[in-house]
Amino acid sequence: MRLVFECVECGGHYLPPESMAYPDGPASPIWCSHCQAAKRSAGVQEDPLLTRVALAAARAALARRTAEGEPAARADVRPSRPPLSHRARSGPGGVRSRLG
Repeated sequence: MRLVFECVECGGHYLPPESMAYPDGPASPIWCSHCQAAKRSAGVQEDPLLTRVALAAARAALARRTAEGEPAARADVRPSRPPLSHRARSGPGGVRSRLG
């Protein structure tokens, strides 16, 4: 499973590459790629404390999702055969309902 981050600038959730590196540079754990490009062009640096908190939160969420595991498949609750009509329950064919 991959780490999911929330951009502190726009609030969007994003999945950076597993290597945490884009073709044009490293991925940010606090900004999505669009906000990161804008911040880089404005000359703003990442806050190291905020970066560590974002990485720790993403790892904790990943550990929680892994511990919960895959949701159990829902049991098929459909009947195995359609219900009998009133006419089918009367007469000699009604034995089917008395056997179960």
